[in-house]
Amino acid sequence: MPETGPYGHKKTDGICDGVCGEPASKAVLTMSRLRCALRGFDFRALLALLIGVPILILMIYAHGQKVTYFLRPIWESPPKPFKTIPHYYHENVTMEKLCKLHGWKVRETPRRVFDAVLFSNELDILEIRWNELSPYVSEFVLLESNSTFTGLKKPLHFKENRHRFGFAESRLTYGMIGGRFVKGENPFVEESYQRVALDQLIKIAKIEDDDLLIMSDVDEIPSGHTIDLLRWCDDIPEILHLQLRNYLYSFEFFLDDKSWRASIHRYRSGKTRYAHFRQTDELLADSGWHCSFCFRYISDFAFKMQAYSHVDRIRFKYFLNPERIQDVICRGADLFDMLPEEYTFQEIIAKLGPIPSTFSAVHLPSYLLQNVDRYRYLLPGYCRRESG
Repeated sequence: MPETGPYGHKKTDGICDGVCGEPASKAVLTMSRLRCALRGFDFRALLALLIGVPILILMIYAHGQKVTYFLRPIWESPPKPFKTIPHYYHENVTMEKLCKLHGWKVRETPRRVFDAVLFSNELDILEIRWNELSPYVSEFVLLESNSTFTGLKKPLHFKENRHRFGFAESRLTYGMIGGRFVKGENPFVEESYQRVALDQLIKIAKIEDDDLLIMSDVDEIPSGHTIDLLRWCDDIPEILHLQLRNYLYSFEFFLDDKSWRASIHRYRSGKTRYAHFRQTDELLADSGWHCSFCFRYISDFAFKMQAYSHVDRIRFKYFLNPERIQDVICRGADLFDMLPEEYTFQEIIAKLGPIPSTFSAVHLPSYLLQNVDRYRYLLPGYCRRESG
C-alpha cells in the first residue's frame, strides 16, 4: 500500500501540472516546461520589442543631439544678462559730441589700437576685416599654426598669401606656431594652447598700458567707427564686449544680434590675457558684424566643419557631401542639422527652420561694397559657391 499522507505521494512536475494541466514524464520534462512557458507568452509583444528597440536606438543616435538642445531650457539656466550700453553714431556728428553722448570725454590724442587674431583659412574675411579697421589700427597681430584645433595638418594659408595684405605689412606682427598633433585630445585644449601663444605674440608687438586690444575671431569684425570712437574717448570701461550682428554663410542670412564674444580691452601689463569667453557684463550695442562660415569655396566649408572645436557635431559622413553643403547654404539651413542654441522654448521654436533671406546690404563693411565683383558671393542673392 502506498503511503497517503501529505508527504507520501509520488513526486511530479508541479509547475506544469499547475499551469498546463499535463503530467510530465522524465523523458519530456524539458520540452514540457518550454511549451508551458511559451504557452503564456505573447509573441506579438516579442515582435514589437525586436523591431521597436533597434528603431528607438537608431532614433536616439540620429536625433539625440536635437532632443538635448530642445530640452536645454530644462537643464541649463540662461546666463546673466549683459548691461547693454547704447551706441550712438552718425558720420556728420563730431567725435567730441559722440563721446559726450556716451557719457565719456574726448581725448587730445587717440589711443593706439592692436588687432590680434588666430588665423585658419579665412583669407577673404581677413581682407575685409583689415581694410575696415586699417585707418584706426596701429598694429595687426596674426598667429597661425600648421594644425587645426582638431589636430589636422593644414597649410600656412596666410604665409602663402601674404602678398594680398601688403597694405598692412609695415604694421604687422606675424607668428607661426607648430601644432602638437595629440590624438584623441579635446579640441579646446589645442585652441587654448594657441591663444596662449597669441598672448605672447601681442607682447612681442610691443603693446603698452592703456593701448586698446581687440580680441575676436577673424570673422567677428568690429565696425571701423566703433574702434574710432573707443580710441578717441576717455573713461571707457577697462573691458567691453561688442554686440555684433550675426550672419550665416553670407550677409544674406541675418540670424540675430546676439554675438558677444568679441571684446576690446584697455591693456594692462600682467593682467590682460587673450581670451574668447565672457570677461565683463558690459556690452556696447551694434558694434559690427559676425559672418560665420562665410566662405567662397565649398571645400572651405567642409574643412572648417572638421577643423574647429565643435567637430563632434558631424554625426554622419554625408554632412560633408558637397551637394548637401551647397543646398544647405542656399536654404539658410544648419550645416550640422542642429536645433537653435537658445535658453527658452519660445526662442527655440521661433528660430526653427531655415533663416529667412534679407535683401538689405545697407551698413555693411565698406571694403566689401567697394569690391563687390570680388566678393559678390557674400551679398544677398548669390548663394552659389565654387567647388574649390
